Amino acid sequence: MKLYNLKDHNEQVGFAQAVKQGLGKQQGLFFPLELPEFESTDIDEMLEMDFVTRSSKILSAFISDEIAPHQLHERLKTAFTFPAPVVNVTDDIAALELFHGPTLAFKDFGGRFMAQMLAWASGADEKITILTATSGDTGAAVAHAFYGMDNVRVVILYPQGKISPLQEKLFCTLGGNIQTIAIDGDFDVCQSLVKQAFDDEVLKKAIGLNSANSINISRLLAQICYYFEAVAQLPQEKRNQLVISVPSGNFGDLTAGLLAKSLGLPVKRFIAATNANDTVPRFLTGGEWQPNVTVATLSNAMDVSQPNNWPRVEEIFRRKTWRLTELGFGAVDDDTTKSSMRELADLGYFSEPHAAIAYRLLRDQLQDGEFGLFLGTAHPAKFKESVEAILERTLPLPDALAERAELPLLSHKMAADFAPLREFLLHK
Repeated sequence: MKLYNLKDHNEQVGFAQAVKQGLGKQQGLFFPLELPEFESTDIDEMLEMDFVTRSSKILSAFISDEIAPHQLHERLKTAFTFPAPVVNVTDDIAALELFHGPTLAFKDFGGRFMAQMLAWASGADEKITILTATSGDTGAAVAHAFYGMDNVRVVILYPQGKISPLQEKLFCTLGGNIQTIAIDGDFDVCQSLVKQAFDDEVLKKAIGLNSANSINISRLLAQICYYFEAVAQLPQEKRNQLVISVPSGNFGDLTAGLLAKSLGLPVKRFIAATNANDTVPRFLTGGEWQPNVTVATLSNAMDVSQPNNWPRVEEIFRRKTWRLTELGFGAVDDDTTKSSMRELADLGYFSEPHAAIAYRLLRDQLQDGEFGLFLGTAHPAKFKESVEAILERTLPLPDALAERAELPLLSHKMAADFAPLREFLLHK
């Protein structure tokens, strides 16, 4: 598999190199040189397969020239050990629940697959430092995926006071090869610090720098698989007019969905669902890319004003000659998020803010004869305080959260300044 740098098409690397390198020159994202497509008969056969076997076939279409299919299958069997069930909410709307993994969020799929691919691609004595920024869920998924791995050090930056307490507990209580830093700033600041580190060639070489954000191609490819798993659970009559609403912050999840459609998965259209950080909806409306200052919302994992993966979204539309006008979109404020959560609860489905935003826009934009699917990207208990206050009911804690709720935080605190971060990376 060859991938090219979206900022410098002359830079082309193989899959293993892209996994280890993370970003290309000028902080460019890697993108597949070839976009494989399955025949409709192949898709029908694949939808009858089990999750791991189907995922192996999907990912082999991209990377089989570098990793043998049987090896890939074994790696996926280790990574994908939990389900992604579709749960009906109304007659024409269902939720794809992606929070049944060890850290109760969709990022378990990408984080665990990336850990497997990095272990495959790296030499036994090769030391790697994974530096990543999180707005909540990435940190936990990456921390647990890499926890205890030899020769891998993980450093996670997160905005101090801007993620839920239980999100913080889930990845800031591990210790060992997992180091966490609370940054005095928002997620975009954390992401900027990561990019500065990748621009520092001396630092990169000294610590074997890598990233586990959705900018890493392995995480992105893994997420394609659960879109196929969702369609596989739908009856045939609901597959033909399928609309999928994706809660969007850094836009990796939407990118993966579009790649699934590119492969031939029958999806009529996607809806990019954001909160008040609405750079993309405003761009799609007026044609101007004008990020505002990031604002804090109930759906904190989507508090991103400069989504890293948007260039990949545009590249897919360009390469497939699709029209961006065909992409649904919308932004939902906190009051509407709350009312949507209550509406879902009245329907017998308990949700959290991110999924509620995706549901609301799906409900508002779904047309007669269509079937809608919205992504549930995190377990409601990860946002226990806000969900309980909004729904006025008590949520029991899943075991994964309960066992960490009382543990002390092991995080360092740091100003939004690259110099102390660089010193930390080199000497801590």
